[in-house]
Amino acid sequence: MEIVKCSDVEKVYGKGEGQTAALRGIDFSMEKGSFVAVVGASGSGKSTLLHILGSVEKPTKGRVEIDGVDMAGLNAAEAAIFRRRKVGLIYQFYNLIPTLTVEKNILMPLLLDKRKPNREYFDRIVTALGLTDKLEALPHQLSGGQQQRTAIARSLTYRPAVILADEPTGNLDQKNSREIVDLLKRSNREFAQTILLITHDEKVALEADRIVTMEDGRIVADRQRG
Repeated sequence: MEIVKCSDVEKVYGKGEGQTAALRGIDFSMEKGSFVAVVGASGSGKSTLLHILGSVEKPTKGRVEIDGVDMAGLNAAEAAIFRRRKVGLIYQFYNLIPTLTVEKNILMPLLLDKRKPNREYFDRIVTALGLTDKLEALPHQLSGGQQQRTAIARSLTYRPAVILADEPTGNLDQKNSREIVDLLKRSNREFAQTILLITHDEKVALEADRIVTMEDGRIVADRQRG
């Protein structure tokens, strides 16, 4: 089942002679439960693709569907709600709220929706991510790896259609990077979570089941591993 689908997607910034094409005719899809890495040099368009999939930006042309929803049909408020409920975003700088405990940071998307958490599922997530003894801590009391694990837990807690991870290991040392990639793989296997990982690190990309290579706004290679 296709959970993500892009059809002839283009993204152009600027006007007239100052125009820059960040994406050029992207056709791309992901199956539910897949783990895909997108690689490419800086400026290749991989982060622009992630922002469009996350409904942070709209394409100049083309169609984007996530979990059967046409993203072009959403206004700004609807897109924000859709993003909160259906798209898990993980960035390299964590984006945790400094005045909230780890537990409240993890539960924030549900609290914003006034939804009660499934405590059994919550406990499974925090146990799997090694955060059980950190739930009352504030973000500044955590290591970089622990903060990123909190961000991953937050993205898992509401069971999004897809997790979009933008260079999630870019701010971490080698040991913590390895740990975060292993946790993403475990989320994919154990929770059947669909994951799109943006990275410039070939070693990180090789942990995914499929590697998509971008160059100059286009997909130039798409290969399945294994």
